[in-house]
Amino acid sequence: METYTQIKDIASDQLFYIDGLASVRDAVKLMKEKKVNALIIQKRNQSDANGIVTDSDIIQGVIVPGKTLDEVSVYEIMTKPVFAIPSHLNISYVPRLMNNYNIRIAPIEENGKYIGIIDYTKFLFNALDESI
Repeated sequence: METYTQIKDIASDQLFYIDGLASVRDAVKLMKEKKVNALIIQKRNQSDANGIVTDSDIIQGVIVPGKTLDEVSVYEIMTKPVFAIPSHLNISYVPRLMNNYNIRIAPIEENGKYIGIIDYTKFLFNALDESI
């Protein structure tokens, strides 16, 4: 049986949540405090889906249009539903999958729960580690 590295093996476990009604200022504060570039948006109820807000969403949805961090709520610029990657997926497939869907960051899902997060930087660092 061939062994392979699963995406959960290189994903960051630094996964943080925020309410969709929070201001973008609150989101940026949390991102700065936790040193992350994305936050998962909490579900409003059981039938709801999670969302995600990234640093790029904030730049494109708030900074570029000249809005202030206080006048925009997270739900206005988030992506929902969030595109999650199965934890068991072979890491060799994930960059292509993310590229096909034009996403740079995604949570890792296992048994219906998010257990981590992956972004393009992790693939670069992993490629470097494997070449040493």
